Amino acid sequence: MKQYPVYEIENFDENIFYNNLYVSSFKEHLKKHHFIEKLHRHNFYLLVLFTHGTGVHTIDFDTFEIQKGSLFLMQPGQIHSWTLSEDIEGYIVFYSKEIFNLHFKSKKIEEYSFFQSFTNSPEILLRLEEIELICPYFNLMINESKNSFNYKKDKLLNLLDVIHIEISRIYSSENNQEKPIYNYKLKQFDVLLETYFKIEKSPSFYAEKMAITLKHLNRITKVVMNKTVTELITQRLILESKRLMVERNLTINQIADELGFSSPNYFVKLFKKHEGITTKMFLKEIFD
Repeated sequence: MKQYPVYEIENFDENIFYNNLYVSSFKEHLKKHHFIEKLHRHNFYLLVLFTHGTGVHTIDFDTFEIQKGSLFLMQPGQIHSWTLSEDIEGYIVFYSKEIFNLHFKSKKIEEYSFFQSFTNSPEILLRLEEIELICPYFNLMINESKNSFNYKKDKLLNLLDVIHIEISRIYSSENNQEKPIYNYKLKQFDVLLETYFKIEKSPSFYAEKMAITLKHLNRITKVVMNKTVTELITQRLILESKRLMVERNLTINQIADELGFSSPNYFVKLFKKHEGITTKMFLKEIFD
């Protein structure tokens, strides 16, 4: 089985600030980093806005058509690849959770609604006026990255957060959330699940951690996601198993062990029930 890489910001050798922030036009980025078109993971946040050209972007096994205004917001650990037209252009920014959270202190990057794994798509399609609103901030970031003025780090991170704020306003207007308290609770569940999904698969564990009843947690997930807590736990486990199958040279036994399943057979049966195909069929679809 082919093993796919996990890229760190250090793999991208231009416009870096302390190996935690990278910004470039997409065309300039591709000149030095053609390898990014192959299937891979990152250990950092990735923000890409396409302003010209076409293509296909696959993120965690979902496929998106690239067009002018395609904005992709990716979190650490997501696996992706893309096929791009020769005239592709846009902007690309990489940044670590640590550099952002340490700088702002009072806010966390993971608190932005578009980085909540349950409730968002990794793609937002911007209208022309929204592209024109956001592009100047990317240009200011690129220009700042090329100089050595005082407070370079502060300006870059503040410009990045202005982009976050504009995206958040666009995202909120497109995803009118009628029950903010439910969304807040769902985010709590999301954080807990990311922490414990490999070792805790009981829905009641998460409800107890949140100091609410399982009935209430199920009500929240059904209202917001139209899925039960059990379904969301299973969804997260299956996604991680897919990532492990294509990224690392692990056997089914090893994957089942890493994800905390009681037996490989149970994992294989759960995968087939959830996906409608076997693990072997899934790998054949990916690699053929």
